Amino acid sequence: MTGDDRKVRLPGLPRQLSLDLRLRDSARFATYQAGPNAEAVRALQAIVRDTPAAPGGRQISLWGAPATGKTHLLQALCQAFAERERTCLYLPLKEFGAMSAGVLEGAGDIELVCLDELDAVAGRGAWERAVFHLINAARERGHALVMASRENPAHLGVGLPDLGSRLLWGPVYRLLGLEDADKLKALQRHAVQRGFRLSQESGRYLLGRCSRELGALIRILDRLDRASFAAQRHVTIPFIKAVLNDPDAR
Repeated sequence: MTGDDRKVRLPGLPRQLSLDLRLRDSARFATYQAGPNAEAVRALQAIVRDTPAAPGGRQISLWGAPATGKTHLLQALCQAFAERERTCLYLPLKEFGAMSAGVLEGAGDIELVCLDELDAVAGRGAWERAVFHLINAARERGHALVMASRENPAHLGVGLPDLGSRLLWGPVYRLLGLEDADKLKALQRHAVQRGFRLSQESGRYLLGRCSRELGALIRILDRLDRASFAAQRHVTIPFIKAVLNDPDAR
């Protein structure tokens, strides 16, 4: 998988269907400012370094409030696997949870499966059983499984007792939000990834004038990137002011 649209086929899907999944090109380990989450990042990067079939597999759970980087890290891990030509699947369960749980049939054969928004299927019997079987299959085959949720997996309220215990088989990491200094570093990393430089002064201006939610700030960076390319101008504070006040630059 890459950042481009890619059709993902799983045995559990009807032949005429496929999943339209997209990884954000900006979702890389290099653009994630770890801050207080450095231990979780190291654990995920260790999965990439593992042999394709680590004994007993690798299972990790991430949890935390919105905008703490759960989706970013899951997609970054998939990007790293794809670059090494290893099979991987990123599945946002809130988006695809309305489908049959049979979507996960055969997913245990994939070297890395990342289940995002696990909360969306907690309490739903068919999905709980499918996740239960996926955990077992990944462990048996020595594959990697990383799951993310807003709530601690110990308190998801799943109805299947055996699933509740299996969700805790691997390490569990709580992701925390970033302080402003780390948000500024994250914005600068994303700017470099997009091909322009964001100065300390410009970054602090964005933090002081715009939403403090990192995802919203990164979307503003995308606007600035497009506008600076079109105007062939550097991203300075006057340029930022002009773009933010121009509805056509959205």
